[in-house]
Amino acid sequence: MIDNTIFNNKKVAFHTLGCKLNFAETSAIGKQLTDEGFVKVKQGEQADVCIINTCSVTDTADHKCRQAINRLNRLHPDAVIIVTGCYAQLKPEEIAAIDGVNLVLGANEKFNILDYLQKLDGNEKTEIYSSEIKRVKEFRPSCSRDDRTRYFLKVQDGCDYFCTYCTIPFARGRSRNATIHETVEMAMQAVNAGAKEIVLSGVNIGDFGKSTGESFFNLVKALDTIPADVRFRISSIEPNLLTDEIIEYISTSYRFMPHFHIPLQTGTNEVLQLMKRKYNRELFAHKVDIIKRLLPNAFIGVDVIVGVRGETDELFEQSCQFIDSLDISQLHVFTYSERAGTKMLDIEYTVSLAERKRRSNVLHNLSEKKTFSFYESQYGKTFPVLWESRHNGESMVGFSSNYVKVERTYDKKLVNTIQTVTLGGWNEDKSALIEI
Repeated sequence: MIDNTIFNNKKVAFHTLGCKLNFAETSAIGKQLTDEGFVKVKQGEQADVCIINTCSVTDTADHKCRQAINRLNRLHPDAVIIVTGCYAQLKPEEIAAIDGVNLVLGANEKFNILDYLQKLDGNEKTEIYSSEIKRVKEFRPSCSRDDRTRYFLKVQDGCDYFCTYCTIPFARGRSRNATIHETVEMAMQAVNAGAKEIVLSGVNIGDFGKSTGESFFNLVKALDTIPADVRFRISSIEPNLLTDEIIEYISTSYRFMPHFHIPLQTGTNEVLQLMKRKYNRELFAHKVDIIKRLLPNAFIGVDVIVGVRGETDELFEQSCQFIDSLDISQLHVFTYSERAGTKMLDIEYTVSLAERKRRSNVLHNLSEKKTFSFYESQYGKTFPVLWESRHNGESMVGFSSNYVKVERTYDKKLVNTIQTVTLGGWNEDKSALIEI
């Protein structure tokens, strides 16, 4: 049993990098600490403890993590610096070598920060605690509210896919989850706290149920029966796990929004095979087609990686042509970076950094074209919009059920409420549609 008096009124600062899953987990850690007497630091105050939850999806992510650690060390020179998350799991010694770091915790250890904090003996040597992640079977649930209105509910962790470019299985371990019953209970807790929209988050959420003998489809159906006025979004789901059955169900659901995020990664079967992805481009095109047939106004976001080993100029052009042919709404473009321990390093053909940047620019431009076209197709249509708290003084924004960003005159009473509106044309900077 932790002695509460040790941490009473101690100031703690948090910094989170990477995915929404990390933010949900930081929120869970924060609740643990505040329950034991910690107080979140305010701007201008000195923290007693700084916790950095890291990402390691690319070299750029690693660099941003190091920058964050150094910045917090400068801002809070007398604080205990604790670093956790994916970067800490993959490269603990590298982090331990950074000046000011006191404690490095692996992906599983971050949920026991209080215990490790009590073990610190005050010496100058950085202490490292990190489990062999592939042996971790425990699922740690978490839910967070972002700085707007939506909540992110962690429903799954880990991945069993081992794609050749990816380190996530080494950073987060095997696929695991809570039961459907436990997950629905967490969703209800968010609803009782005021949630109007909950985003289902995870590393590979379509794999939900693998550790409990259940299925993601059954989770969707269970959440759809919650007796509350709340809407759900699916954060990202592999195309081979997004079954036609799930799409058909969502097309008739009141609570699940017509919004999909599906990782493609590349538009040629040759490179998909090099990546060891579990689908081909024909299956991906089928998923887009069935979504648009059943939900013609659905927003479809797509992840793409450019410049991987083996992606020749010709294959990249073929990939662009395929992506351009899809009726999608937006691309989330990643630039490939070599990751130690991945099988893609065995592929000899490499793409120069300059060419990777050029390809990224090409796809960003294509993404803008797709998003502009999708938004224009929504003019004059009517949708429920959840208004957010962020505003510039005169106007506020919200997102429609099909994820169109909408702007209107600011009205504090509308924050975190759902209002049915008709979509007009673009706002002044063409970043959103305006309410008619």
